[in-house]
Amino acid sequence: MRKLWPVLLAAVFAACQKKEYNADLLVKNATVYTVDSNFTTAEAFVVNAGKIVAVGKADSLEKIYLARQVVDAGGKPVYPGFIDAHTHFYRYGLSLQQVNLEGTSSWESILDSVQNYADRNPEGWIVGRGWDQNDWTVKQFPNKAKLDSLFPVRPVILSRVDGHAAIANQAALNIAGIKPGQKLNGGEIETINSKLTGILIDNAVGLVTHKIPEPTEQVTQSALLNAQQNCFAVGLTTVDDCGLDHPMINTIAELQHKGSLKMRMYVMLSDNEANIEYLFKHGIYKTPGLNVRSFKVYADGALGSRGACLLQDYSDQKGWRGFLLNTQQHFEDVAQRIAAKGFQMCTHCIGDSANRVMLKIYANALKGKNDRRWRIEHAQIIAPEDMHYFGDYNIIPSIQPTHATSDMYWAGQRLGNERLKSAYAFKQLMQQNGWIPLGTDFPVENINPLYTFYAAVERKDMKGLPPNGFQSDNALKRIEALRGMTMWAARANFEEKEKGSIEPGKYADFVILEQDIMKAKGGDLPKIKVLKTYVNGEKVYEKK
Repeated sequence: MRKLWPVLLAAVFAACQKKEYNADLLVKNATVYTVDSNFTTAEAFVVNAGKIVAVGKADSLEKIYLARQVVDAGGKPVYPGFIDAHTHFYRYGLSLQQVNLEGTSSWESILDSVQNYADRNPEGWIVGRGWDQNDWTVKQFPNKAKLDSLFPVRPVILSRVDGHAAIANQAALNIAGIKPGQKLNGGEIETINSKLTGILIDNAVGLVTHKIPEPTEQVTQSALLNAQQNCFAVGLTTVDDCGLDHPMINTIAELQHKGSLKMRMYVMLSDNEANIEYLFKHGIYKTPGLNVRSFKVYADGALGSRGACLLQDYSDQKGWRGFLLNTQQHFEDVAQRIAAKGFQMCTHCIGDSANRVMLKIYANALKGKNDRRWRIEHAQIIAPEDMHYFGDYNIIPSIQPTHATSDMYWAGQRLGNERLKSAYAFKQLMQQNGWIPLGTDFPVENINPLYTFYAAVERKDMKGLPPNGFQSDNALKRIEALRGMTMWAARANFEEKEKGSIEPGKYADFVILEQDIMKAKGGDLPKIKVLKTYVNGEKVYEKK
């Protein structure tokens, strides 16, 4: 018996030391903005199997849950993972492998950037994006002459920052078969003195880009994964990719299944017959990481390239009102087909004429109050008498606050002072339904959601201008902006029951910041950094 005592004592000791874990993660010592219906705060929450199981005080939770991992937030603020309600995620990833022309100050600086890229990448098409003639001293579209002299054989196409205009060299134009004076619906091929300038507007851009060879599987996967890495670093855990073709669904799904693509994606398929037939045949595609149930339609172009469709002439170009990118009959037919099948319609509308056309088409298809969550993407310029359509038919204005602070220096030239008053009217738009989703439209704008927050509440650019904010009566409150980047963005995607807040039963997608955006000084907001980003309770980014 005496010989058994040591064995028995060892067994008892081992039993006492055995831990019965009932949770994967405990986050404590934090200011947790749950963004629930009451906008409550907490100090801790528990995660198990990728979902939040409890929220409250740390001492109470620790009495119930024993977590395998404990994260002490050190008093830092924690928010639901940020959701960008309007991006071009895949296109952004591709752009990381192309010529980056953002911030270029002249046509000459663009040519230098293109030449440097060509020296490093001696084969294939040269594709770039990001230039904006409104940032130059001479605010006019460039001419392709110098581009032709540098690249007489190699095709080049360089897209404007908004993607609604581009300049191509003669080699690229030849491949596309574009001739001087050529006309097309919903686009413009600029011709001066019977010569092509290389400038293409809206649908004309596609004549060239459709000739570019499709990216290889390796390039496509790298684009998605590179985009993911950068987005996690700024706290994004869900992105709405606006305008993909249906083969990308399988690519995204496969990468997510392998575990390499962890970013959650809400995908809108582009408005073309192949995509419509695909989704009508297969129905909604929904997994924890991928949601495909909507169509992206383009009504008009961009204000910066004068492709936005206006009710009256552009103030800086008499006799010109822009144009719709397709016939009104096409938009009516698409709306009726989408409505009949129960899918979501999301339409790019910039100008007040495009918005009026689409709002009336939506109203006719939706009939009255509804929960179809049809969206107008951008909703930039709305005639005051048309604002009521959003509330009357529960149409969602999906907006991008940084567009206002990027465009404010020249938008008045395009629109005049009176029209400008009802442009970028985010507060008025939010009041129509009592909620509004926020996004960036990256890579048109920067991917950082904290820039979105800053622009929404301060209505200032990164230089802190204008001092009193641009049309500050349309600024959002901080609580509204945070909801717009989390719960309201999830709601726009039919996902409010699974994400957008830190509540039991929802995915454990959250972000820890170095400062509290609900309390920080306005000028400090865009400088705040992400410390950690989690998806499904797994850390996917940590600041070095």
